[in-house]
Amino acid sequence: MNKVRFAILISIVAVSGFSQGMLLPVIAILFEQQGYPSSLNGLHATGLYIGVLLASPFMEKPLQKLGYKKLILIGGFLVLASLFAFPVLQSFWIWFVLRLLVGIGDHMLHFSTQTWITSLSSNETRGRNISLYGLCFGLGFAAGPLLTGLAETDPNLPFIISGSISLVIWGFAFLLRNEFPEQTVTGAAGSTGRFKEAWKLSWIAFLPPFIYGFLESSLNGNYPVYALRQGLTAEHIALLLPAFAVGGILFQLPLGVMSDKFGRSRIIPAVLLAGLVFFFAASFTPSFPMLLIFFFAAGMALGSTFSLGLTYMADLLPKHLLPAGNLLCGICFSIGSISGPVIGGLYMQYIPGSSFFHIISFLLLAVLLLFISYGRGQEKTAACKQ
Repeated sequence: MNKVRFAILISIVAVSGFSQGMLLPVIAILFEQQGYPSSLNGLHATGLYIGVLLASPFMEKPLQKLGYKKLILIGGFLVLASLFAFPVLQSFWIWFVLRLLVGIGDHMLHFSTQTWITSLSSNETRGRNISLYGLCFGLGFAAGPLLTGLAETDPNLPFIISGSISLVIWGFAFLLRNEFPEQTVTGAAGSTGRFKEAWKLSWIAFLPPFIYGFLESSLNGNYPVYALRQGLTAEHIALLLPAFAVGGILFQLPLGVMSDKFGRSRIIPAVLLAGLVFFFAASFTPSFPMLLIFFFAAGMALGSTFSLGLTYMADLLPKHLLPAGNLLCGICFSIGSISGPVIGGLYMQYIPGSSFFHIISFLLLAVLLLFISYGRGQEKTAACKQ
């Protein structure tokens, strides 16, 4: 893969993560200061993921018709226009629409860059390339909240700065030479047929992105409430959640390289088992230092589940099905992101005496058992279709 093109693509992904990481805390704080109830604040936060879900079924044909570069430019322009519109259009529901548009634009960026990278990467470098992709998004997402403090000075500053940085990086996309995904269709014809075939051949690979979406949203949305009820302070929570993110960032590339060497079918069950052990152990410790260690360790193991699942999907599918497979990865991630806070909230409400970590452990165990039971068979089915 051309190094300059790859650098531009992962830079675009990093800035996309930066804008997403900025929007979540900045808007939540602004709405809290304006007196909006937490239920409406939480509903508003789902706007970005709803945008992803709404856009997903309609992404494949535009990519085939316009190519990677043009879809990246359109998605980037949509995000830019929305970011610069936030300071101008001061309204709760207009901001919800703008969040939807950011979700749609970001999905165009991610879908295009993911498919481009997975289609051009060889089997020997695919894990490393996708892990770098995930690493850059994670770094951007972690850096986004740093703009939160500027909202105290001027509520418009975070949007203006994020939009300006996005504008600069978006400009580099014009330097790319447009290419198109492989469109040779063998077997099922039409978008619906390709989705069905992609699901049949690689459904096992869509479970890790679902897990990552569930973890990201439930840990950030539900765990702070649970932690406060357990006697932890806001300062403790402010250290625990970044510990998970930092663990994921530090081990994103090493796990990607290991998956190239030992195979995704071995590494994914291993990280699921490790995450299960760490979260289950966390449910029994009242010690904050031990919780911090378990969060960091769980992040080391599970922070790469999205990129590992995405890479595994590319291993299982022929190239003409990669656009459909990438869309299904995004859909499963969004379903996990939306369902995480809902399931976690219901769990805490109706089973108040149980540890919040038990529901995460149960989910990880279920997916681990599916990998053990069906992973090898799924690889054989996909190999026959290649």
